[in-house]
Amino acid sequence: MIMIRLSRPSDVPRLFDIWRDAVTATHDFLAAEDFEFISGMVRQSYLPEAVLHVVVDASDRPLAFMGLDGDKVDTLFVDPAHHGAGLGRALIETARARGIPLKVDVNEQNTRAIGFYERLGFRLAGRSETDSAGMPYPLLHLSEV
Repeated sequence: MIMIRLSRPSDVPRLFDIWRDAVTATHDFLAAEDFEFISGMVRQSYLPEAVLHVVVDASDRPLAFMGLDGDKVDTLFVDPAHHGAGLGRALIETARARGIPLKVDVNEQNTRAIGFYERLGFRLAGRSETDSAGMPYPLLHLSEV
């Protein structure tokens, strides 16, 4: 059984490790300096402030997490050691339980993530040339509707 709970301040170091390892495994298109810049924002600003849904193991160790902003999946990262184990799907099902059609932005170069969301029923709704920070990483806007 997959256990999901809300994040705690004490989770931040482990959540950052999950984020870093997942990005390293799936975002080979990121320039090293951009990765370092984004890492600082994630570690110092995003993770300490966000309310996240966290998949944990039997010893309460985080394995994956998801952030939501209204109808948008803001972040979803799974420890690469647990890719393919249904953790991401369980997080999306948690979000869907709110009864709101979901949206998500995915880096165009992250074909694994695009495939994941497409298998869950998301479809292309638009595209942006840059990411939300204006960096040169095109985004695909996916939606359930």
